[in-house]
Amino acid sequence: MGLAAAKPLAPTPPMGWNSWDCYGTTVTEAEVKANADYMAAHLKAHGWQYIVVDIQWSDAKARAHGYRADAELAMDAYGRLIPAANRFPSGFKALADYVHAKGLKFGIHIMRGIPRQAVRANCPIEGSPFHAADVANAQSVCKWNGDMYGVNMSKPGAQDYYASIVRLYASWGVDFIKADNMLDNDDRREIAGISLAIAKAKRPIVLSLSPGPAKIQQAAFLGEQAQMWRVSGDFWDRWQDLRRMFDLLPQWAAFAKPGNWPDADMLPLGRIGIRAERGEDRKSLLTRDEQQTLMTLWTIARSPLMFGGDLPSNDEWTLSLLTNDEALAIHQKALRSRQLFAKGNQVAWMADLAHREAAIALFNVGEQEEDVRVDFAEFGLPARSEVREVWSGKNIGNVEGGIVAHLRPHASAYYRLSHLKQ
Repeated sequence: MGLAAAKPLAPTPPMGWNSWDCYGTTVTEAEVKANADYMAAHLKAHGWQYIVVDIQWSDAKARAHGYRADAELAMDAYGRLIPAANRFPSGFKALADYVHAKGLKFGIHIMRGIPRQAVRANCPIEGSPFHAADVANAQSVCKWNGDMYGVNMSKPGAQDYYASIVRLYASWGVDFIKADNMLDNDDRREIAGISLAIAKAKRPIVLSLSPGPAKIQQAAFLGEQAQMWRVSGDFWDRWQDLRRMFDLLPQWAAFAKPGNWPDADMLPLGRIGIRAERGEDRKSLLTRDEQQTLMTLWTIARSPLMFGGDLPSNDEWTLSLLTNDEALAIHQKALRSRQLFAKGNQVAWMADLAHREAAIALFNVGEQEEDVRVDFAEFGLPARSEVREVWSGKNIGNVEGGIVAHLRPHASAYYRLSHLKQ
């Protein structure tokens, strides 16, 4: 059985911070701690908990705007990557302890496979009679990063390798693994291999698979193996990326459930691009309407929320998007989130809530102002309801027949309906 079946984890969509959008391959221990400090002070009370170090933490000479070819990576005697000492002088065990002491959880990014360095050196596999060259598949490589060879899961010792790296991560206190290059290759056996290794570890670890797009035909398999899987490629602060999510997320809505969360990718909000793979130091290029639309769609669709900006640089607007408890309650507690309709440039979503309540989100994805309306009767709702705006907290009052919102281009409206009566 896979990880999700063996250890039910992530009963609600995970919420956290990831270093990728602001620091790319170059984040340091001090920067991770600063973001953890901010989360503990400003976000933890609202349900945020994960601090995740993204790719290339073992490269002492990592740089912005991409990967170094043939980079020499920090590695132990068993061919397992370890954090570069100049960037993480305390090591990941101490960093995890720091994060845990703040009541938060610690995560890391890994690449599919085994380091090419380990194969060249033919390192022994910890806890196994086999060596790196025995299990490596030099024909299975990532198209966009040259650090690793795939692992041939049909070879003796292959599962031993994945078990060895997960044992190391568990000893550090890792709570979350973002496993990359897992969905953009055709061999599902490595997904199953790392899932099995986590299931046998003595520590519960959430598994997130990247990058997308995942294939809808693999939904059952992915749900058995992991808690999160990406439904798209990398998501950046561009309207076209956000517009694409209105096509993707409805396809995956039925698969979102406790322990299984189709992932629309990180939130490129606030200050990003500081030393990133893409773009320069900037505030998110999404307009405020687009940022609110992003948060409305992610929360009602129940995608994991992984903030990509530098948290200590947040302004009040960005913080308000992350700490709206009404929106976050829908994200964490909704049932049966689904798209009601997509008519031209008008989109509506709905989610059921407890105690005869519901959430409705209306979107204008076009380039002109539009009135977007949901008629209660058309969707089986009672004729009358108490309605409150989610983002403003304004009570609209007793509404009969339906809801209509006049929306600017790329804007949204978010409502909570309560005390539904026939």
